[in-house]
Amino acid sequence: MPSTPKVGFVSLGCPKALVDSERILTQLKLEGYAVSPTYEDADVVVVNTCGFIDSAKQESLDAISEAMAANGRVIVTGCMGSGADAERIRQAHPNILSISGAAQYEPVMAAVHQFVPPQQDHNPLIDLVPPQGIKLTPRHYAYLKISEGCNHRCSFCIIPSMRGDLVSRPVGEVMDEAERLVKAGVKELLVISQDTSAYGVDVKYRTGFWQGQPLKTRMLELCDALGSLGAWVRLHYVYPYPHVDDVIPLMAQGKILPYLDIPFQHASPAILKAMKRPAHGEKTLDRIRAWRNTCPDLTLRSTFIVGFPGETEQDFQLLLDWLEEAQLDRVGCFQYSPVEGAAANALPGQVPDEVKQERWDRFMATAQRISAARMQQKIGREIEVLIDEVDEDGAIGRSKADAPEIDGAVYLNEATHLQPGQIVRAVVDEADEYDLWASLR
Repeated sequence: MPSTPKVGFVSLGCPKALVDSERILTQLKLEGYAVSPTYEDADVVVVNTCGFIDSAKQESLDAISEAMAANGRVIVTGCMGSGADAERIRQAHPNILSISGAAQYEPVMAAVHQFVPPQQDHNPLIDLVPPQGIKLTPRHYAYLKISEGCNHRCSFCIIPSMRGDLVSRPVGEVMDEAERLVKAGVKELLVISQDTSAYGVDVKYRTGFWQGQPLKTRMLELCDALGSLGAWVRLHYVYPYPHVDDVIPLMAQGKILPYLDIPFQHASPAILKAMKRPAHGEKTLDRIRAWRNTCPDLTLRSTFIVGFPGETEQDFQLLLDWLEEAQLDRVGCFQYSPVEGAAANALPGQVPDEVKQERWDRFMATAQRISAARMQQKIGREIEVLIDEVDEDGAIGRSKADAPEIDGAVYLNEATHLQPGQIVRAVVDEADEYDLWASLR
């Protein structure tokens, strides 16, 4: 009997790339391929690359080189699989079997079929794939991708050139996937896309169907429907369009988590204009206050860029002042670095590296002080905690304010009897800038 063909898989980059990897892995499993845990045992290796910033590109190139050295039969896909990056890979490794771009599942499968043909006697009705597909996250949470691409043309970003304009998934298809995931034991759905609040714009919010009922392809209706499944629903990559205001009451009602991940990027109107972002810092502060009035438990996460070309000390001080006003809960910050193909590379006023570092240090000191103060306010409060892992010291989980891998954790010392995926109630005893320590209620 012929042995089962084996595919090695390396997945790099953001949650959106992770979803692409899960989709490819699910298709491989459906067709009878096994996933090899080592390069040596794999008949072919697929590397799903990230090309967002130069350090991510280097990580992808290193992964390709490692796979080529250890195995020699490599298929490359993902964000580095098109344009100049693809040519760069081909020059470094002329014997690469195939190169394709982001979310291009068909070329990946075609390459696998060509170089490692599937078993002819594979029966998908016998070799069952779990109904939720193959997941690379723990079984109790999952990323739910609702669209691909982006209509923005931010000057520091090359995602539209890699992934194209916005293409929304049919709302019925999204809801069917969400329902399958929840039935399979998923307790938290993390809604992702390049621009979650633009969901449905490309199809003019057309009406789809789920469970025989009409449902508009729009963020508000999607959130309402997801909130009916009984799982935590967390929104990522939300641009602050006016209609986002309509989603906040769903959070106040407990239908979806009181959590918004909004990439503000800066607060200076001049820098936002240079970034080609909506330059409405003052209005944003007003809306944040209104959101918190409607939903006092709202957690706001964001990312910022310091040292963008043309950023003056006055621009940076505006950003610090805005941060003090906004009182964001979770903040990440990057020093601007040129990305090949980004329009911002040609902008005047490049900021010296030592100034970028100094501004980053000041920004993070301000953000951490704000975060620490907001975390202190949680001491004595009762919270729900979703358990992620349990070891000999106790359980580690997350509150509704914590997204996996990017936010903080909740430590429940000595709670060794708990299981991953459980949701428990606990009282907060201690806090630092990012994490909480709590006792079971």
